[in-house]
Amino acid sequence: MPARPEPVFRLPVRIYWEDTDAGGIVFYANYLKFFERARTEWLRARGHAQERLRDRERIGFIVTETAVRYLRPARLDDLLDVTVAIVRAGAASLQLAQEAWRTPASGAPERVAEGTIRIGCVELGTYRPVRIPNAILESIR
Repeated sequence: MPARPEPVFRLPVRIYWEDTDAGGIVFYANYLKFFERARTEWLRARGHAQERLRDRERIGFIVTETAVRYLRPARLDDLLDVTVAIVRAGAASLQLAQEAWRTPASGAPERVAEGTIRIGCVELGTYRPVRIPNAILESIR
């Protein structure tokens, strides 16, 4: 398996009751929410707020493909470190590697989930693919 790229962004995420299932572990679909939050904050940290892209640029990013592997359970009150790494930046899409890490009170960080997400840039209203604005591409490279 090829090495995963180095993260360009990290977001701390605390696990609350609402994030867990009946067994007390993080519900599998919630990792996609955590990954989404990290991608959104990554773009915001580079000056590209989603609302501004929607209102001024009339564009948005949509998820077109995901693959997630669940490696260890995360539980209530765990603090995860959710990362974003760039795999490939194309003209109208980005392929990103994302991971969720937990650092137990005693021990080394443990990767609890990893995923590859492809997002496409689209014109809002038509949802046709459009080029990612140069300002965004320049700020993430």
